[in-house]
Amino acid sequence: MGSGAQSLEMWRGKRVSIFIVIACTSLLCSAFNGALATVPELGSTRVVFQTNYGDIEFGFYPSVAPKTVEHIFKLVRLGCYNTNHFFRVDRGFVAQVADVNGGRSAPMNAVQKLEADRTVVGEFSDVKHVRGILSMGRFSDPDSAASSFSMLLGDAPHLDGEYAVFGKVTKGDETLRKLEQLPTRKEGIFVMPTERITILSSYYYDTETETCEDDRLMLKRRLAASAVEIERQRMKCFP
Repeated sequence: MGSGAQSLEMWRGKRVSIFIVIACTSLLCSAFNGALATVPELGSTRVVFQTNYGDIEFGFYPSVAPKTVEHIFKLVRLGCYNTNHFFRVDRGFVAQVADVNGGRSAPMNAVQKLEADRTVVGEFSDVKHVRGILSMGRFSDPDSAASSFSMLLGDAPHLDGEYAVFGKVTKGDETLRKLEQLPTRKEGIFVMPTERITILSSYYYDTETETCEDDRLMLKRRLAASAVEIERQRMKCFP
């Protein structure tokens, strides 16, 4: 009888242990799936900022912040970020692009100014602010985001849900690390580089239809064709 009672107790103990393992596994799976749910899919469009310290490429999260993505991409297509700069570089925190109104060294035309003056509604989400994330700058008004945005240089959970995440850096982390090594000065709450970090130019391409190399070759072909046509017209006018 004693042996039978011990066996029963051992079986009960095993059942409890099995239940605990199953419960813990279920909780871990739920946590893992929850984490996956907050990592959105990137769209196929890529934008490249060519700076005086190297290139930075990033993609968009159209499913998370569609209005923000549309606005920023339009600014890029119009060339609004060309000659703009990073006004803030806080190591381990953010590298922030200046608002194109006042941040550019070149004047804007009427079409650029019209888009640059627009603001977008705050599209806040549960996507976490971790290194590489793109997050819109804004004032106290949640719907005041315009053209300034940050590239996260580290994890910043205190920003989660407070600023609109709209994409992430896909290439150029080595450039961001160069920016983090630059000398800075502090003005109020801002840590600012002592020299200008200029966005010399920008371009975009689609990963589903082309590559950067294809894009460059296409541009060269178009330029060559234009040169031939110009020469033909010149010879026609001045035989």
